[in-house]
Amino acid sequence: MYFQRINCVIWQTITSNTCYEIGPHVKRHTSVAMKNNTFPFLLRLAFLWGLPHLVVAQTVTVSQPVVLRDETSYEIFSDDRGNVLLFRNRVSEFKVQGFDANMRLSWEKEVELDRRSPVIEGVVQGDGGGFNLIYQFRQKMLPVLKIHRYSPAANLVDSVTIKRFDQAFFTPSFEVAFSEDKNMALIWYIREQTEINALAFDMRQMKLLWEKTFAPEDMVLHRDFLQAIVDNDGNMYFILNKDNSSGRRREHFLEILDFGPGTDSVLRRYTVPMKDYLTYDVKFAYDNLHRALKAGGLYSLDNPTKSEGFYFLSIDQARPDTNLLRFYPFDDDFMAVLNEREKIKKKGIPEATVQKIVMRTDGGFILIGEINKEFQRGATNPNMYGRTGFRPVIDYYYNDVFLISMHPDGNVHWKNILHKKQYSQDDSGMYSSFFLAKTPTALRFVYNDEIKSENTVSEYVVRGTGEFDRNAVLSTQRKELQLRFRDAVQVSAYDFVVPSERRNRLKLVRISFKGEK
Repeated sequence: MYFQRINCVIWQTITSNTCYEIGPHVKRHTSVAMKNNTFPFLLRLAFLWGLPHLVVAQTVTVSQPVVLRDETSYEIFSDDRGNVLLFRNRVSEFKVQGFDANMRLSWEKEVELDRRSPVIEGVVQGDGGGFNLIYQFRQKMLPVLKIHRYSPAANLVDSVTIKRFDQAFFTPSFEVAFSEDKNMALIWYIREQTEINALAFDMRQMKLLWEKTFAPEDMVLHRDFLQAIVDNDGNMYFILNKDNSSGRRREHFLEILDFGPGTDSVLRRYTVPMKDYLTYDVKFAYDNLHRALKAGGLYSLDNPTKSEGFYFLSIDQARPDTNLLRFYPFDDDFMAVLNEREKIKKKGIPEATVQKIVMRTDGGFILIGEINKEFQRGATNPNMYGRTGFRPVIDYYYNDVFLISMHPDGNVHWKNILHKKQYSQDDSGMYSSFFLAKTPTALRFVYNDEIKSENTVSEYVVRGTGEFDRNAVLSTQRKELQLRFRDAVQVSAYDFVVPSERRNRLKLVRISFKGEK
């Protein structure tokens, strides 16, 4: 089963100053007075699936608008008490705002960092509902890397200098990766494209766990680097993609560099020969439950512009020299649906990317891919202008999502395709793609039906068997919302918060699935 439409009946109770349509089968209600500039409402969805009706209650609450001025970035996280924190990075000013369970702004506080050119490298939720902030600054002209721990009220609890550098005219370009439980930080940078400097910091104990410098053989960063991962114990996995070209297909292999407490502080290197297959795209993740490094990827054979199949990789960290690697070609029906049944001369799926892999409790995983592409036009047309002046305009397409569930032994459990079509222009695709919410009973893929100011938000609810429903979630008609689902954050088992940016106004939209069964 690749896709099946279902009939649905939707009814709602809305608290707002307007009433608006949610989907094609909507009962309209009169509105009541707006209070606190929020509009919580309840959607009750009843579906006909050849089974008794499944009733799901959703609550959506929207905060007051926050004016964005010179923010370079912002982060959203939970304080573990039902409240939401918003960290705002303004380059020279850093602020935290607290929103209660009803998304009302209840407090705000400025965060003070060292004054000599602070640069935020990473912000992540910490134990107990607070957050950790990693940044670099200059002290006596020398770069310093530091971490602050804050309470849920944004009070400074602890501060540790991670590393002081001894070169005055050196500014490290850090990359930061966090473990699944958010307690370990892997911080690394590369010098002269060959030497990797990495360290792991334990944010629970607020101490440097290890530091290591190494130089992989014949590494070209922009060509070979795939991913850097840290597990919950502070072990690093630095993954390279070697000889991945049609001219050297028989020599193609993946190289993993492993270092940390699990290796007794010895750098391990092991390779995965790819058996004449080229890697089209791949995503790695660490399975902390089964202590294994996993990867879900797409491969190509004769045509590097199209993926011709997918593969499963599992590496047991107790025996890293052995691995389980399985390759599967796409079947004709699967390709026909993703290619919109176009007649194609060569088999394969163009413009496919691996977005996520979701671990199953039995040791398998679900590979989640998406069809997306960018198209640049107007480079030679003097009448073509972008939003910031004369330059080429870029079109962004984010279309179907495909799911492949795989057993621990690498066998395929099921495959499905979730249809959507999203098009936008000159916006970096910030409103496109989807957010994946993981609830105890399902995976929920939430997305904008269309990329425009007034739009319907939909979701696919995928169960463990691969069966799914498609629901309407809400409408942004006359609500002045433009939702960035790619930047949404799950704050509890049944709640997530998605930012809305429109005309330099930021709103936080909380969606709760507490009635899920």
